[in-house]
Amino acid sequence: MLETALDAGVSPETLRKIETGRVATPAFPTIAAIAAVLGLSLDAVWAEINQPDGGVEPTGSGRSARERLAS
Repeated sequence: MLETALDAGVSPETLRKIETGRVATPAFPTIAAIAAVLGLSLDAVWAEINQPDGGVEPTGSGRSARERLAS
């Protein structure tokens, strides 16, 4: 997590808050930077969160963002 956060130019605490849902609406540039570090296109992220079943697992699911997006 530390490497991902630093590569994206955000603090590890910010990334932790986003992953746990404590930041309900992270800034677009933050999401874009994290997606770029993870090798995800914004189109892929958008498609995943707009799936009919919601696409996003509840916080605390124990899976990383990359694992959730890869499934």
